[in-house]
Amino acid sequence: MLPTVKDLAELARLFGAEGDDLYVRWSRGPEVDLADSASSRDGLTGIPLPGLSANSLRLEQWWHDRSLRLWLARRLYDYEHLRSLRGPDVRPWVLRGREIARGPDNEPLVVAVEPLAWVADEVLQEARELVDEQGSREWGPMDRRAHR
Repeated sequence: MLPTVKDLAELARLFGAEGDDLYVRWSRGPEVDLADSASSRDGLTGIPLPGLSANSLRLEQWWHDRSLRLWLARRLYDYEHLRSLRGPDVRPWVLRGREIARGPDNEPLVVAVEPLAWVADEVLQEARELVDEQGSREWGPMDRRAHR
């Protein structure tokens, strides 16, 4: 059974312990994803992709010594809309993987996936609050529906 990360501090500890090759994926979970040929599909064309689409948690050098909690919060916040788009059974989970290519939205496509943890709803709430505290009017989630 996969453990569940319950707050951003715990996610930061996992990140610190596991290193930079961690990703977050929004789906029905690793059992479904890994049983289904471990491949995503392009949402526009339906073409199978050579790995699972995921979003890197890698801490970029330009971030310097800023808050790891804020970095991880924004990585979760960016794609939280996928739950409402894909259904209530879609949840974020953290995995270790190897990037093999880039998908149509320039997202990493990963193989050799090792599931590490679910991300609890409380973490998503904490991430929203932390991002909102930044007070930026120029920044928001990567939700295409907002631009239609």
